[in-house]
Amino acid sequence: MRPLRAIAHYFRNTDLYLLLLTLCCSAYSLVLVNSATANSILHDRYLTVQAAAIGIGVVAFILMSLVDLESLKRYWRILLVINIAVQLSLAFVGDSHGGNRSWIDLGFVSVQPGEIGRIVFIITFAAHLMLVYEEINRWQTLIGLGVHAGLLFGAIVAAQHDAGVALSYLFIAIVMIFAAGISYKWVLGGVVVGLSSIPFIWQALSGNRLARILVLLDPSIDNLYPDKDYYYQTAQSKIAIGAGQLTGSGYMQGLQTQYDKVPANHTDFIFTVAGEEFGFLGAMLVLVLLALLILRLFYVSYRAGSTFSALMTVGIAGMFLFQTFENIFMCLGMFPVIGLTLPLFSYGGSSVVTMYAALGVAAGVRMREKPSWLQR
Repeated sequence: MRPLRAIAHYFRNTDLYLLLLTLCCSAYSLVLVNSATANSILHDRYLTVQAAAIGIGVVAFILMSLVDLESLKRYWRILLVINIAVQLSLAFVGDSHGGNRSWIDLGFVSVQPGEIGRIVFIITFAAHLMLVYEEINRWQTLIGLGVHAGLLFGAIVAAQHDAGVALSYLFIAIVMIFAAGISYKWVLGGVVVGLSSIPFIWQALSGNRLARILVLLDPSIDNLYPDKDYYYQTAQSKIAIGAGQLTGSGYMQGLQTQYDKVPANHTDFIFTVAGEEFGFLGAMLVLVLLALLILRLFYVSYRAGSTFSALMTVGIAGMFLFQTFENIFMCLGMFPVIGLTLPLFSYGGSSVVTMYAALGVAAGVRMREKPSWLQR
């Protein structure tokens, strides 16, 4: 009876709202992936891998929720060095997918260290912030935090050429620094510096990255690169979403989806399947589920029993927020295509398991929260 009591105790204390929302996203994901891959010879494999990733993800959720990460914060420098080394190693052992060396092929499965490394980064950055919490508005502190985030950003861009994942690290860092109580004068200064640096960044962009941005403003630019089709995915994605109108074309009835007009519609462009086959209502369901999940994460952060736990949960919320907005805006033709999946919805073992593990960290924070008069 002890195992049953232990299980009952766990589910009485864990964040069931977070787990339920996550499982709802995964159930919808299986529906969308099934339709997106219906005409592929690998259809059964896609479904099996996605279902297995969800199963492993649930286990990762439970295990991560039981680990008290407070004990790891003293080792954050070691974890940071290991994370940087792993990201840099892909320059030598990485497997190329779509031009990015972001994967390690283990034979039976491919793993994306950049995805997994974000959880490690959130832990190390939260620990770093805790160390300098009382001096957050000193310029020396901000430089140190910038170096911390910049090292991971540089490692991923240099070794993996994966701008999408690298940018997510920077966004997570910005959200966590903001949550740590940075002064608005530094925020304003950062905005000014960011805007001022745009011309220099623009000049530094390579032909491919620059074309992906310019084509959003003027689709005719795509004609200058007939062998690249920079705008093809975006154009087909917008057609698919627009075709869905209010209620959609019907499950497994979408022409763009079933005739594979949208490349990668089971991974980066899974949102188009919801938009075409379930219409505005189906697309809104995706948004509502992810919005509730992100709001729940911010709530858990607000109720956290320590500043370290609160900052970790804010970082996880920032990860979901950036990836959700970037992916959906990419599908709508408002952001360039940079290859970020839609959290919990897109096909992909590494992505799904990482998201579940990150949410497990947040669930663990919720389980160990203290009454408000004991916080901080």
